[in-house]
Amino acid sequence: MNQAIEPKTIKMWPASERPRERLMQLGAAALSDAELVAVLLRSGIRGKDAITLARDLVNQCGGLRGLFAMSGHDLRQVKGFGAAKAATLLAVAELARRQLKENINGRNVIRDPESVMQYLYSSLRDKTREVFKVLYLNKANCIISDRDLFHGTVDEATIHPREIVKTALDCYATALVLVHNHPSGRIEPSPEDRQMTKKIQEACATVSIRVLDHIIIGDNRFFSFCENGLLSA
Repeated sequence: MNQAIEPKTIKMWPASERPRERLMQLGAAALSDAELVAVLLRSGIRGKDAITLARDLVNQCGGLRGLFAMSGHDLRQVKGFGAAKAATLLAVAELARRQLKENINGRNVIRDPESVMQYLYSSLRDKTREVFKVLYLNKANCIISDRDLFHGTVDEATIHPREIVKTALDCYATALVLVHNHPSGRIEPSPEDRQMTKKIQEACATVSIRVLDHIIIGDNRFFSFCENGLLSA
């Protein structure tokens, strides 16, 4: 009786073709997306080596953005994915977001908007429900803190201006930038967005805190109240 021939595992490949060895020899930039993900996965599943598994996963998710936007529950639904593989990918995605967050601390939001927008895109654009974030600034318009203050459904988020003011006073902030996402991907402000912004401005004005902008994050796009003249004087 002929026995089925087991496919070669990556350990049986020449060292020059193994992703981990290539990474150490050539640097991470020399590896493809699938190879880098394979290094994180460490092993494949029955019938698929780590690179094939990683390539299929990246393709199914439409790229790295989709992959790292997956929840723990979604990852556990992938055939052959246990807690270890899912936890590794979740940890890497969170580390990337935290690195971007570190980059904006102390940055002037007026002089360096690009770094701020990279962080906001990464943290908000793939959320499936609304998140309301506030960037708290000092007198030099540098970020001293950012907080996710409110979470809502896909359609609405309940915002309490007094909580924003209280946090600003606790941070000794003199200005702030409001940010929230539209899970639909659209960036046009709703009438409710405009009304809520006005209420927050009025509450902040009572303690001499300026609202510099309200930014709505969509799918790799954003809308600025300031740039579009929608902030009351």
